[in-house]
Amino acid sequence: MARMTAARAAVEILKREGVTDAFGVPGAAINPFYKALKEGGGINHTLARHVEGASHMAEGYTRTKPGNIGVCIGTSGPAGTDMITGLYSAIGDSIPILCITGQAPTNVIHKEDFQAVDIASIAKPVTKMAVTVLEAAQVPGVFQQAFHLMRSGRPGPVLIDLPIDVQLTEIEFDPETYEPLPVYKPTATRAQIEKAITFLLESERPVIVAGGGIIGADASDLLVEFAELTQTPVIPTLMGWGALPDDHELNAGMVGVQTSHRYGNANFLESDFVLGIGNRWANRHTGYKLDVYRQGRKFVHVDIEPTQIGKIFPPDYGVVSDAKAALELFVEVAKELKAAGKLPDRGAWVASTQERKATLLRRTHFDNVPMKPQRVYEEMNKAFGPETRYVTTIGLSQIAGAQMLHVYKPRHWINCGQAGPLGWTIPAAIGVAKADPDSPVVALSGDYDFQFLIEELAVAAQHKIPYVHVLVNNAYLGLIRQAQIGLDINFQVNLEFENINTPELGVYGVDHVKVAEGLGCKAIRVTEPDQLGAAFEQAKKLAAEYQVPVVVEAILERITNISMSRTMDISDISEFEDLATEPGHAPTSIKTLKV
Repeated sequence: MARMTAARAAVEILKREGVTDAFGVPGAAINPFYKALKEGGGINHTLARHVEGASHMAEGYTRTKPGNIGVCIGTSGPAGTDMITGLYSAIGDSIPILCITGQAPTNVIHKEDFQAVDIASIAKPVTKMAVTVLEAAQVPGVFQQAFHLMRSGRPGPVLIDLPIDVQLTEIEFDPETYEPLPVYKPTATRAQIEKAITFLLESERPVIVAGGGIIGADASDLLVEFAELTQTPVIPTLMGWGALPDDHELNAGMVGVQTSHRYGNANFLESDFVLGIGNRWANRHTGYKLDVYRQGRKFVHVDIEPTQIGKIFPPDYGVVSDAKAALELFVEVAKELKAAGKLPDRGAWVASTQERKATLLRRTHFDNVPMKPQRVYEEMNKAFGPETRYVTTIGLSQIAGAQMLHVYKPRHWINCGQAGPLGWTIPAAIGVAKADPDSPVVALSGDYDFQFLIEELAVAAQHKIPYVHVLVNNAYLGLIRQAQIGLDINFQVNLEFENINTPELGVYGVDHVKVAEGLGCKAIRVTEPDQLGAAFEQAKKLAAEYQVPVVVEAILERITNISMSRTMDISDISEFEDLATEPGHAPTSIKTLKV
């Protein structure tokens, strides 16, 4: 048997579990692990500027390709607590990431030692497992179990806390005989799928709600095949966006109180049966008025996590299954029904959904100066093609982006859906670009999200990780300001000030161009809408030439209200701007406006 430190054994396991990249920040209590990383080789490490940033890099890395598991490493104490937001974000969206922390020596953990904190207890509510390993010989088993848990059932994050003396202790471990544990995923039975399909056959206007579980299971092709076989329109959730292309004839649009299409909500409200696969009925999708969402419809819910069935409302039938396993059976049964001539003709229903898609459009073409944000997304549609991976988190920028941008492939809308922490976008985009350096990556931020973890731009500059970052700047906490309208306040949401060093900015305050350049990146400021196209083209060229992020800052009008429901009711969406009434109003829409 080979003898090695427990830290070295952990590194060898990481490699055998398929880890090739890690993100983190070293420190005294985790330095033995970093020594093992250096001596073991085979894992590329990206040095972050903030441990929260490293955790979001790990998230972006995982979300980019099937099978990826991002790894984040930090020292004891505040490094672990800095990771909590990343862990919360990951568990909310069913994203497996592994966070590894250093810890004080085992004999002083509970003696208020410097930077000693019970991180396992703190992290437990936002992980599938959080453990402080007190015996060095247990390290291999704990890491093996961590990967098993992250991949099994509903995916999610794990935190492993390693006291420094545990890392340094030598143990017997043979990497050559190590094997990952089998992954457990519940699988639907044929009888369950047949029963679920009876609901579909009995309906007249069915839809499929396609959740992030389909993308997580790498089952998008099966979804498209099943939808085409049964002629069933598909409504992707925010996390499921890209499971089928936006321009597919069965894409009925997104539904919700914020990140939704007018035609998506209208199509859903006309439906009489909903098959939800890999979704969790999030409140931004359903709204709080569940009576409106459910009225006149039957529901079948398929999800990998048993406790999700009936969590929000009781379905008419529930199936606990991995999305891919379920869709394989759905396709199998549908093919048999089609061969037997037992699938109804849904042509009229599909045509009606596409009619709404061509008539219920929001306007994007405005020539105003300062710019309206809608025009930014219109120009983004022109500049960035179907291979683009969009990355964003929360705010009016994200909501408007989801309403107006187009996504054509799975994992090309990479969005922190459940937690939505400000600052997520820059580090997540770095993780995405690291995971897929061959695809164009475009991040989207409002000014406040951009400022939260702006220092991580230096990470991408240092490590030559290029991408384009579109920054829409109105010097406002726009979403919070809009949420305050109902309270008749406009309080503590103003970010404007006159920057004494950049007076030409007026009241827009922070000079993001100077900051980005100071962090080693390139930046372009745009003040007029007809400059956007050229700026995006220049940004792509600069990113390719210098191999650094390029920020394109669009100076917006101070106040724009983006379409959403004030009552959390999907049948009651407030449209604050003029709607499209002629094709030129929405020139990049999926379907040309039909008037």
